[in-house]
Amino acid sequence: MERWRGRVALVTGASAGIGAAICEKLVSYGMVVIGAARNVQKIQDLSRELKEQPGKLVAVKCDLTKDEDIASLFAFIKEEHQGVDVCINNAGMSRNHSLLEGNTEEWREMLDINVVALCHCTREAVKSMRDRGVNDGHIIHISSVCGHVVFDYPNIHFYTATKFAVTALTEGLRQELRNLKSNIRVSTISPGLVKTEFFERMTQSQSVHDIYSSQPHISSSDVASSVCHALAAPPHVQIHEIIVQPVGT
Repeated sequence: MERWRGRVALVTGASAGIGAAICEKLVSYGMVVIGAARNVQKIQDLSRELKEQPGKLVAVKCDLTKDEDIASLFAFIKEEHQGVDVCINNAGMSRNHSLLEGNTEEWREMLDINVVALCHCTREAVKSMRDRGVNDGHIIHISSVCGHVVFDYPNIHFYTATKFAVTALTEGLRQELRNLKSNIRVSTISPGLVKTEFFERMTQSQSVHDIYSSQPHISSSDVASSVCHALAAPPHVQIHEIIVQPVGT
């Protein structure tokens, strides 16, 4: 990770859970981390907690469903930090309805955040890298085991479809970068059950804590460690996909 010291990483969905854990890890390795989320206050609080670390965390308010917010985010990074060297597309969400009971507004919201915003940030990040001659940058998508398996749990079936899209987009991006003779790398981290606020937000209920007491799970920090594992690989090595699950699953 030493070669990333002083370089710039963008982390979306940085206000809590996996995103916050990734920010914390990267700052500990001396990176300048741009944490983007709608709840900017939480990122600012985390930034103050990390002020003694080798790197720094910069909070930026951004609604990833708004094109103008993403444009402003990358304009800020360019003006204040020249550009981005690592882009970690972590933001994601789900709604608690089956395919037969869901509504189009919720589906569009999931697509906007889980798929369209991911592509938008990736496109702008790669452009930032190529415009500055950065040929060793890295794009990382935080996906899910749901991007590989359709579980018999109807209320996450549309979410699962968005994560299958991420799997396809990762491979498509790898091919496009290869065809450009670019050494920019792309990786996907696909966690199993992680103890975060994800299910609580999805179900709007705190009863989901029973899930974690009855099933094996991993922490946000475990996922952040996998991100660092992908980043720390030698520049000629591309770790394309990491599936990280709790023992006993």
